[in-house]
Amino acid sequence: MNSLQALLNPKSIAILGASADLTKVHGRTLRYLLEKGYAGKIFPINPKYQEIGRLKCYPDIAAVPDAVDLAVVALPARLVPAALRDLGRQGVKAAVVFSSGFAETGDAGRVLENEAIAAARESGMRLCGPNCLGLINAFENVIATFGQFAEGDTPSGPVGFVTQSGAFGTAIAALARRRSLGLGYFVNTGNEGDVDFVQVMRDVLSDPRIRVGAGYIEGLRNGPGLLELADYAMQAAKPLVLTKVGKSGAGARAAASHTGALAGADQVFDGVIRGHGIIRARNEEHMLDMVEVFAACGLPEGSGLGIVTQSGGAGVLMADRAEELGLEVPVLHAATQQALQQVIPGFGACGNPVDVTGQFVANPALLRDAVRIVLSDPQVHVGIIWLQLMDAYIDVLIDIFKEIQTQATKPFVVCWVAAPERALSALREHGIAVLRGAEPAVDAVAALVQYAEARRHWLADQAARAALQLPRLALPAVAGPVASMAAQQLLDKCGITSARAELAGTAAAAVAAAKKLGYPVALKIESPDILHKTEAQGVRLGLGDEAAVRAAFEAIMINAQRYQAGANLDGVIVQAMVQGDVELVIGLQNDPVFGVVVMAGLGGIHIEVLKDVAWRKAPVTPAEAGRMLNDLRSKALLDGVRGRPPVKREALMKMISAVSLLGAAAGGRLQELDLNPVLAGANGVTAVDWLVVLN
Repeated sequence: MNSLQALLNPKSIAILGASADLTKVHGRTLRYLLEKGYAGKIFPINPKYQEIGRLKCYPDIAAVPDAVDLAVVALPARLVPAALRDLGRQGVKAAVVFSSGFAETGDAGRVLENEAIAAARESGMRLCGPNCLGLINAFENVIATFGQFAEGDTPSGPVGFVTQSGAFGTAIAALARRRSLGLGYFVNTGNEGDVDFVQVMRDVLSDPRIRVGAGYIEGLRNGPGLLELADYAMQAAKPLVLTKVGKSGAGARAAASHTGALAGADQVFDGVIRGHGIIRARNEEHMLDMVEVFAACGLPEGSGLGIVTQSGGAGVLMADRAEELGLEVPVLHAATQQALQQVIPGFGACGNPVDVTGQFVANPALLRDAVRIVLSDPQVHVGIIWLQLMDAYIDVLIDIFKEIQTQATKPFVVCWVAAPERALSALREHGIAVLRGAEPAVDAVAALVQYAEARRHWLADQAARAALQLPRLALPAVAGPVASMAAQQLLDKCGITSARAELAGTAAAAVAAAKKLGYPVALKIESPDILHKTEAQGVRLGLGDEAAVRAAFEAIMINAQRYQAGANLDGVIVQAMVQGDVELVIGLQNDPVFGVVVMAGLGGIHIEVLKDVAWRKAPVTPAEAGRMLNDLRSKALLDGVRGRPPVKREALMKMISAVSLLGAAAGGRLQELDLNPVLAGANGVTAVDWLVVLN
């Protein structure tokens, strides 16, 4: 990967199209650099002026006497390609192009953008934009932007923020500033003609001063790059929080398999990034809640939440939300409750949530001691302290929270509803996360727990990931659906158990196959033109004798011809009946962003109605396959219900992993794979129906 050092931390900056009016868009960058104290050299370039803002102004880049790391281009779009070529000839290493009028405007703009990209590539110059607000490196006071955010203070901090949207990204940055969240970097990538979100975030996270990455994305072209970024961030223990818009089903397309029909772009994106430890935010406020907590808190060692509150109602609300999100709100150990009873009034509550009541106002040490006791409980891994208003006790409370912070060995956040601004500023200045409401606080803590758990799993899985071996496949050369028996051979080679089956072209052959396999059997139409066999009435189950097989064969062939006249009919698949307690689906899909992804979930005839599935990038380890199963709403079915035994979970995890390895080995040749249903029970798992489609 090319370093973006010249872009993010330039030692010298040229401004093409600089204006002498420092209040105008083309003059703001120069003003910001001067006002914020940028220490590098600045070269305004505009043939109209001899001097701007006490600096010598040059007629063109060729007239600049020194080397230039970064050029800010604020010119009309039609002039940009030529300007980039000029910059390249002078050895400029990077350029930020503010100008709009490129691909965002249509075909003509796209042609112009391609010309600009080619001009930059001629010299190897890195290009941010076009159509972007530029960037801020607050550590070195690099203010290469014209955005309004730079009008205010731009304090540095541990958060790196990269956004594809200029205006919305600026709004998020402004909200972050109100929370005293220092953005060490703010970068708007615009049209991403060259430098994209992934590349910028990778370099931002490589800065040791950055502890958390936050991003806003509208579209993603470099899916594999994002996952490499996620692995880098995970190794570095730097949480990556993303807000991605576009959650509609617009990314879904017609497909031959159930897997393909369920492969909406957002569902795949959500599952894939979850598997790589990226935390997804619903919106900008949710993102900043999580970023604030990540920046202030260490990682909890478990999911036990301790709640200390001055309101019983708030405590119940937080406990309810915590359980919705999979957090544990344990009843505190008897010794913990006994210790609490020594400090909390008799009309308080010691179970968890812990209600200290308003009595702590008269005795501030009560709150401090209650939090200390709760956090000492071995079942509690992270705490939330809830209070409201308290304008008359700001200084006392600030001191209490600072003391708690000094003593605490576990992470905690403060939820201070309608908090005085002075209190918020003081606590955040001391590195204490303060959330605005009960539910946002629980959501942010849940994200902290999710990330901590994901990182533990990621580290534990390192050896298993490295040991995964892709099978060697001999795929048919032709495209389209693979014949059932050839597909079964492919499954067998990859260690994927499927029901024993034979192809029969006549009723007599079907009877012979049934005798060989053993009654009862199933018959299914075999045709490259009929992929959804049930819809064609091309399936018969539980056939117990020769007469039933003969009758079923004739009926299936007639139904198939009636369903699709002229279809190529190869006969029927005669298949041994298989028993199982739960019907599941396992599939593969060639996603346009991430490549081959694996899916697992509740299967059978209701799959497209319930849509209870989980996605990951292929391949996955058996352990990660198990976490996919834990993501399912219906996961309780796997543990056995209504007297049924639990399924053989280990075998199911191995099958999901084996399917994912098949997909990773097939790569671009694979279009779709569908195992539905997969029957799972106490004795194992078996694919009963399968479909493989090749590109």
